[in-house]
Amino acid sequence: MSKEKKFDYRLLRRIIGLASPYRKLFLFCGLLAVILAPLAAVRPLLIQKMVDEHIFHYDISGMTQLTIVLVVLLLAESLLLYAFSFSTNLLGQSVIRDLRVRVFRHITRLNLSYFDKTPIGTSTTRTINDIETINSVFAEGIITIIADLLTLIVVLAIMLVTSWKLTMVCMTVLPFLVIASYIFKEKINVSFQRVRTEVARMNAFLQERITGMRIVQIFNAERQEAGKFREINRVYTKANLDSVFYYAVFFPVVEIISAAALGLMVWWGARGVIGGEITLGTMVAFPVYISMLFRPIRLLADKFNTLQMGMVAADRVFQLVDDQSFVEQSGTKRVARFQGDIVFDKVDFAYQDDNYVLKNVSFHVRPGQSIALVGKTGSGKSTIISILNRFYEVRNGSIRIDGTDIRDYDLYDLRNRIAVVLQDVFLFSGTVMDNITLHDPAISREQVIEAAKMIGAHAFIERLPGGYDYQVMERGATLSMGQRQLISFVRALVFDPDILILDEATSSIDYETESVIQHAIETLIARRTSLIIAHRLSTIRHVDTIIVMDKGRILESGTHVELLELPEGKYRELYEMQFVDSEG
Repeated sequence: MSKEKKFDYRLLRRIIGLASPYRKLFLFCGLLAVILAPLAAVRPLLIQKMVDEHIFHYDISGMTQLTIVLVVLLLAESLLLYAFSFSTNLLGQSVIRDLRVRVFRHITRLNLSYFDKTPIGTSTTRTINDIETINSVFAEGIITIIADLLTLIVVLAIMLVTSWKLTMVCMTVLPFLVIASYIFKEKINVSFQRVRTEVARMNAFLQERITGMRIVQIFNAERQEAGKFREINRVYTKANLDSVFYYAVFFPVVEIISAAALGLMVWWGARGVIGGEITLGTMVAFPVYISMLFRPIRLLADKFNTLQMGMVAADRVFQLVDDQSFVEQSGTKRVARFQGDIVFDKVDFAYQDDNYVLKNVSFHVRPGQSIALVGKTGSGKSTIISILNRFYEVRNGSIRIDGTDIRDYDLYDLRNRIAVVLQDVFLFSGTVMDNITLHDPAISREQVIEAAKMIGAHAFIERLPGGYDYQVMERGATLSMGQRQLISFVRALVFDPDILILDEATSSIDYETESVIQHAIETLIARRTSLIIAHRLSTIRHVDTIIVMDKGRILESGTHVELLELPEGKYRELYEMQFVDSEG
């Protein structure tokens, strides 16, 4: 929400629209606000009546009756206030519960390019902090503002009917209150925007540093990172203190203005009582009216800024929800299985602008064949895997599976038949079983155990405390790299894919562990179309075709033997470099 724009009514309508599934609850809250407004204003009116008609006439019976009415009124008002407070908070919590699910689902559909350029902490802030702030729009914002405005109108109307002259005297200070409230609203709104920006920045910093704590400690960078965090924390604290300063100034100013109104009321009212123009009951009731008038005005400024803060947070959340940078579900063709015939036809791809990382890439993988992609870092090997899964869209050319462009397939079916084993294995907090099945109810425990035995992971899993129910810590911190990689192989196999992708899946495994799973890998690729990215050329000697890439282009292709026979071939150069390194 821009600073130049005073109030975005369209954004407010969109926020209120979030409550449409709870329309009855919203209307109930509004009805309570309408009922509470006159109820609150009746009390001082009854007090005035008690003073004027009963106390000075020594009417004990009338006083008793009015006292009972006041007690009943207070009890009713208390119950209604409880219902109002509970209902508005229930409405807010219901809305943000649904919104959290909506935002999370949206995030899971976003293109990977979003995550390439957006810090994780920023997305976390949008999903948790900002959505929680939206709750204030319903619990403390729009409905309570309406309730306070109705109370103001009713109180002011009763004051005017009771004594319009005394009311006008009290209202002489109102312009000062309006000016003070306006200044406070403007200042605190800017401050709140700074607070939201800085908390997102802090969350992003903490997320990255905590995730990468191993690197921080390895390079002895604790002091430098602590210094950076200290500066971020200082800016965040200053933003909060600025908002505290405005509150600290505004509330005393309102109290002074309120006291001035009360003083004017006593000065003018005393003359009216002496002159017979005003009753003593009116003099008793008017301080209560003034309190009831100024308290909502003071709180309105605060609540309006609470509303503004909620709208700032909502604007950020809606920007995320409106982000359409996800792979379009344009395909409608459903498929139960793939034969595994893959064709890359003159494919060009760039992550940003015209900085192409794949240039005119063409190759053909027949069903059941295995090909290996080799080349230096940055040559475009992993990009081929990403666009085959439609994590990104190609710029030019086409990719076909079984003769059909991948954009014509249902996206879920496409990815459901392709399994990927990455070099950097990510494990979630939970059991080994949950990490393998990813909570898919269609995969049984027996299937998991069978796949683990095939891979050669069953023995080590059984040795873990609890076996398949062993609790894996975040990112698999309590498991070795080889163990995490074995679990990822089981995870890929248990989904029974038609196309298998190994993205440098053995590069982080020691040679002993590699020997354990190498036979399983060969068994897997013998039955499936397989794409293998590997730095260790010794692991791909038996694939059907090796494609050598450099700077986004295909330089050579052929079998291991054919490529070694090329006198000045790139593959031969890479192989000899590794051979010399291993000999050394």
